[in-house]
Amino acid sequence: MNITIDKNDLVKGIQIVGDIISTRSNLPVLSYISLETYDSGIRINATDLDITITHELSANIKEPGKILLPAKKFGDIIKEFPNDTVDIDTKKNLTIIGNKQCQFKLRGLPYEEFPTLPKISGQRVIKIDQKDFKEMLSLVSFAISHDDTRHVLNGVLCRIENDIVKLVATDGRRLAFYQRQIISKQELDKAVEIIIPSKTMQKLNHNLDEGQIILTVDASQILLDLGKTQIISRLIEGEFPDYKQVIPPISSNKIKIGRMQFLSMIKRASLLTTPDYHAIKLEILKNKLIV
Repeated sequence: MNITIDKNDLVKGIQIVGDIISTRSNLPVLSYISLETYDSGIRINATDLDITITHELSANIKEPGKILLPAKKFGDIIKEFPNDTVDIDTKKNLTIIGNKQCQFKLRGLPYEEFPTLPKISGQRVIKIDQKDFKEMLSLVSFAISHDDTRHVLNGVLCRIENDIVKLVATDGRRLAFYQRQIISKQELDKAVEIIIPSKTMQKLNHNLDEGQIILTVDASQILLDLGKTQIISRLIEGEFPDYKQVIPPISSNKIKIGRMQFLSMIKRASLLTTPDYHAIKLEILKNKLIV
């Protein structure tokens, strides 16, 4: 492989895929990222076996090829590289990074040692505006459980039917539910209902920006296509609690209060909570709310 690529683009690409790499894995190859050329650029891949992230970058391809490089070391080298463009030349497992002014030699691994990248065979495809999905995630993600004993709650329930998208998250004590009508109806033979892991949602949220996100779903995996970045993740198997039973019916007893005013009241009252007693008390007297 012999390529020339923009330094800043490469730094960003390594950051996007390297976000899921763990140095504490029992498989050393999972601390590596793969680089492979295609028609007009390169693809960078990283995986932790549950989530796989692929990012595409434009590059000047002089000679096609593929290689595995240690993610942290490679990223540190590119960050500190003095020029705006980087030359990368691979001979077998040795990669030369640099030019006449500055040069690094980095030992890699054969591409064949990288775990096989998952493929999605599902025919259920959903298109959603990225900004809409990012806003929906921000409104429910706080309620995701982090208790490993209730694995099914460690994610977000996503239900899509026609032009309605619903997201639900709960940790057993609180529940967040949000639904939104999207612009175009989805061509689905039946409603899609899946549980997407919280780690996947976190990585997705970091990369949502402009344009559409395309979700492709099969029995056990989901592909989240953002254009230049694709995320493939396993889904959480199991039955999500019936959130409809938790949501109280419509009541005639309602009060309205300014959101920021209410938030500041809660913050002041919570100053006097203790580690043993986190609650605050709300008391309603005619047209007054006492916290």
